[in-house]
Amino acid sequence: MNKFFSVVIDNLKTLFYALIIAILIRSLLFQPFYIPSSSMEPTLLIGDRIFVNKYSYGYSKHSFPFSPPIMSDRIFFTEPKKGDLVVFKTPADNRTDYIKRLVGFPGDKIQFKDGDLFINEQKISKNKSELQTEIRCGERGIETTVYEEQLDTQITHLTAYLNSGSIKNTDVYVVPSGHYFMLGDNRDCSKDSRFLSSVGFIPKENLVGKASIIFFSNDTLKGSMFNIFNLHRSFRLERLFKTL
Repeated sequence: MNKFFSVVIDNLKTLFYALIIAILIRSLLFQPFYIPSSSMEPTLLIGDRIFVNKYSYGYSKHSFPFSPPIMSDRIFFTEPKKGDLVVFKTPADNRTDYIKRLVGFPGDKIQFKDGDLFINEQKISKNKSELQTEIRCGERGIETTVYEEQLDTQITHLTAYLNSGSIKNTDVYVVPSGHYFMLGDNRDCSKDSRFLSSVGFIPKENLVGKASIIFFSNDTLKGSMFNIFNLHRSFRLERLFKTL
């Protein structure tokens, strides 16, 4: 009987240590995330599973599960870069994870004028892409034009704008100190920093990490990853281990 309890205790210790190691890896190094929406198409698709570098911008309470109130700011902070794909906690509840592209830093002025993005009154260059791909808004396909948008001389990414009814003009958004401005690449199907009451400007301490790689992708609208007989239709082999 004593030997039985000894085995049980040893197994519990092993599970405890494994749990601690998993929490440390998830909190300090890498964390997997699932993409549930189309707001970042064509960059990220519904069903993509990505790894996020947790050490990219240092650590805050949001680096840990359940955001325990163990610190009020960030430690080992490294400034994010324009164009980064950033996972963050929405300020509305400090709980929901979003992923968007960082386009604005503290003090920047962001505005859409005649359908073009302006940062500090400088028009951001965008050129029509030759990419032919379906863009969704939720579960429905939408008619868009995909552009190669250039945030600066070294950073180019793809964005999608509706062919009809695309956002044309907005107010000027002035990014407060200690905050950032985020946009979805699927510009007319994204709740992002333009929506001040639900997302708005993102505080520095709400940054979770930088998206680094797609490690698995399954088109959930074509079938579940658990249905092996349908996996050939839904599994996106070409996205496996794609860097971001």
